Amino acid sequence: MLEEVERWLRTRSWSVADRPLHRILAAKQRTGQSVSVVLPALNEEETVGDIVAIIRHDLMQQVPLVDEIVVVDSGSTDRTSEVAAAAGARVEHRDEILPRIPAVPGKGEVLWRSLLVTSGDVVCFIDADLKEFSSDFVAGIVGPLLTDPEVDLVKGMYDRPLAGAAGQGGRVTELMARPLLNMHWPQLAGFVQPLGGEYAARRSLLEQLPFPVGYGVELGMLADALHLVGLDALAQVDVGVRKHRHQDGQALGRMAAAIYRTAQLRLARGHLVRPSLTQFERGEDGFEPRTYSVDTEERPPMAEIAEYAERRVA
Repeated sequence: MLEEVERWLRTRSWSVADRPLHRILAAKQRTGQSVSVVLPALNEEETVGDIVAIIRHDLMQQVPLVDEIVVVDSGSTDRTSEVAAAAGARVEHRDEILPRIPAVPGKGEVLWRSLLVTSGDVVCFIDADLKEFSSDFVAGIVGPLLTDPEVDLVKGMYDRPLAGAAGQGGRVTELMARPLLNMHWPQLAGFVQPLGGEYAARRSLLEQLPFPVGYGVELGMLADALHLVGLDALAQVDVGVRKHRHQDGQALGRMAAAIYRTAQLRLARGHLVRPSLTQFERGEDGFEPRTYSVDTEERPPMAEIAEYAERRVA
C-alpha cells in the first residue's frame, strides 16, 4: 500500500462514534449548511418505508439534521411510491425530472437527476433496500462534511454479511472493483466499500461530476472526485453492518461488466471493443446464451445543464 494511503487511513477514516450528534448539529447550525437525503428506488416497497420513517423520526423530528428526504422512483411497478410518501418522504419520479432528456434505466441516472429536485448543500445517498436500518448511516457520513470544510465526499464503510457469513458480501467489490482500484487508482486502495451505495458529498462537487448511468456510478464518482479535489478531500466512516437484498451471480456479472467499462473510459477514454456481455443459462436444449448490453452512456456534469443553472439562479 502506498505511504500516502497509509497516512490517509489514519487521518481520513473514522467511526460514527468520532462525531457525536450534538457536535454535528452545532456545526450545521454554525455553518448554515442544509442536508438532503436521496433514496433511489426501484420496487423497494418492503424496505423503503422503514428507512424513510427512521430518518424522519431520528434526524428530522428528534433533531434537525436532515432538511429533506427525497425518494426518486425509477419506474417501480409495486407500491414503492405510496409507501415512501406515507412514511414522510417527498417522492419524485425519474421520468418527470428533466423530461427534455429521455431517461434511461440505471441507478446512476436516478442519482444524477436527483440533483435537480433537491436543494441541500450536502447530498446524502442511501440505497432503498437496506434492512435493519440505522440513522447512524446518515449521521455518520454527513458528519465530516458538516464539521470539516476540507472534506468533500464521504463513503460509508461497514461489514456486509452474506447468508449469515460475516464479510462475504460485496462480491463485485472484491472480484472487480478492488483489483481495478489497486492497479489503476492505488490512491483509492484504502476505501473499504468503494461500491457502497451509502455516501454523501457536497453539491458543489457533485454538480461538477459526470454520472455513469448504471452500476458504474460509484467507481466513476470516486475516480473523478480524486482527480478533481484530491485524496485528502475524500473520507470514509465506519457505520457498522449493512444488510440488504443480494443479487444472483448473473446480475453481479452484469454489474461487474458495467464497472469495468466505467474504469476503461476513465483510464483511456479509449476505443470501445464490444459493449456487451454474454452469459449462459441452462435451458431445455442445454446451455443457452443470453447477451446483455453494458452501460456505456454517461450524463454530463449537472452544472452544464441549462435547467439546473436556471434553478440555481432562481
